[in-house]
Amino acid sequence: MTVPTGPPLLEADQLAKAFGPTPALTGASLRVDVGEVVAVTGSSGSGKSTLLHCLAGIVRPDSGYVGYRGRALAALPDTERSALRRTEFGFVFQFGQLVPELTFLENVALPLRLGGTPRGVAVRRAAQLLDRLYLADVAAKRPGEASGGQGQRVAVARALVTGPKVIFADEPTGALDSVTSDHVMRLLVAAAKESGAAVVLVTHDPEIADYADRAVVVRDGTVTRLEAAQPGVAR
Repeated sequence: MTVPTGPPLLEADQLAKAFGPTPALTGASLRVDVGEVVAVTGSSGSGKSTLLHCLAGIVRPDSGYVGYRGRALAALPDTERSALRRTEFGFVFQFGQLVPELTFLENVALPLRLGGTPRGVAVRRAAQLLDRLYLADVAAKRPGEASGGQGQRVAVARALVTGPKVIFADEPTGALDSVTSDHVMRLLVAAAKESGAAVVLVTHDPEIADYADRAVVVRDGTVTRLEAAQPGVAR
């Protein structure tokens, strides 16, 4: 594995976070470089999702540092952190979290529309991305009219449509069967590599973690070791 020499794209240092009396993070540190796919693994309750949410600026840590391109997220006003999440960060969650009243095409265009992109431009870009991810035939469907795998691939398209620098994926295949999970992960990693986006992937499944360039293991709120991804996985 190549040793990074430049500044990190995204960095966490000694993060601590508790929810009431329960500690979730107790000194977690992580570096993510440009274009890198990093899997955050660990058992349920280990703190891996909290780490992702802190990295994305969704949750503010009690102490420690989170930096994006050398800027401390905690120092940014709420409006700037929200703008980052709309433009430079993309998100894929376990159940997609698509808007049920909107078509798949409208769901993918939504982040662009929220950022002020004219409707015609947003729809064209969304349609192009759906076509790249082999979803053009379901663009007019709504989430309740398609399979879970199709919905999750649409969630990947929505995460990519703004051209983000980092994609945060929290158990993106947790509700899918193994064959569909493989398809979704191949598309996610390939699309991210093509666009140059980094991916922070939370998963409890070692087979899903194998899609990453490397894996970090979170145990009791701390990153306890680093692992290279297993060889032989097609990407």
